[in-house]
Amino acid sequence: MLDQIKSLANQYSEEIISNRRHLHMHPELSFHEKKTARFVADYIRQIGLTPQEGIADTGVVVLIEGKNPESKTVALRADMDALPITEANDVPYKSLNEGVMHACGHDVHTSSLLGTAKILHALRDQFEGSVKLVFQPGEEKIPGGASLMIRDGVLQNPAPNGMFGQHVAPNIPVGKVGFREGLYMASTDEIYIKVKGKGGHGAMPEYNIDPVLIAAHLIVSLQQIVSRNAPPKIPCVLSFGKVIANGATNVIPNEVYIEGTFRTMDEVWREKAHKTMVKMAEGIAEAMGGSCEFEIRKGYPFLKNHPELTRRAKNYAIDYLGAENVLDLDIWMAGEDFAFYTQHTDACFYRLGTRNEARGIISSVHTPTFDVDEAALPLGAGLMTWLALNELQIV
Repeated sequence: MLDQIKSLANQYSEEIISNRRHLHMHPELSFHEKKTARFVADYIRQIGLTPQEGIADTGVVVLIEGKNPESKTVALRADMDALPITEANDVPYKSLNEGVMHACGHDVHTSSLLGTAKILHALRDQFEGSVKLVFQPGEEKIPGGASLMIRDGVLQNPAPNGMFGQHVAPNIPVGKVGFREGLYMASTDEIYIKVKGKGGHGAMPEYNIDPVLIAAHLIVSLQQIVSRNAPPKIPCVLSFGKVIANGATNVIPNEVYIEGTFRTMDEVWREKAHKTMVKMAEGIAEAMGGSCEFEIRKGYPFLKNHPELTRRAKNYAIDYLGAENVLDLDIWMAGEDFAFYTQHTDACFYRLGTRNEARGIISSVHTPTFDVDEAALPLGAGLMTWLALNELQIV
């Protein structure tokens, strides 16, 4: 079976890469993946399978049944949305949608899973059980397409016994993959702060309540959440990436807007940190004569890979790629809505290497120059097939 999967992945490689390039050229933002979903569904029908469309509006689900299909089900997930980034790469498959780019590799995830669909369909008479393919919208935007897919029943009829998700890794050389048991990725919350003061002439601050100064104190003081309040050994990050004080060289504005993110890996501490941040910010603003509105939009939970499933998956990957090509991952403070699936079923989220320094493919995700070594695509399709079929055999 292993040789068959590798042979089929190689046989379909040009088609898988062609699909990726099409998706890369036609990216769509979160929850707007209309054409992407249609492309996925049309391809699924073309290879002889029946897609279920309209899950969470633009999600697509496919059930591939082997012999004795009700015996066990394994789910495989790919996300489909792109980011609001203008691509800077000079490649034939450059994004045609101005200001939108597949800068996080979701085009790779989707095209790889389409390749997996074709391989599984070709092998359907050689395995027992069913494989559910989940093509998911909206990973990049709260509330996360995974939560909406679950709401709409993606983990029912049939319910999977285990689930795998794959994500590109530009820090891992192509040909290698990485796994981590247990805690892997952080919860993700968005922070929106409006600091209110009293604007006026910059030369007469005694007549004003300076929201810029208040905002500066807030940004510095709130770092105590990480450095002085977080419990030992609980990873925690607080970062602010947007500050707007729309005054001038001699004008103090009435308000300052701040946006940031808070990430951690413990729900009890997460809840306590939220309350501490709000209390601290409101107290500082009030003490300096102003006020603030502090909004926390609670995002994805932390992602915890099921230990036994992940351990098995790592061993399957060693069989497929060789031990030298299977790495152990460190904790990653990025967020992923695949975490929602991990709350409902045994699940494993792993990384697919896409880096090629010799070819200059080294840019990080979420950057205008992100790209992948496309040799990762057939590898990703074959490996997902191998993981699913091995897991179907576990009683």
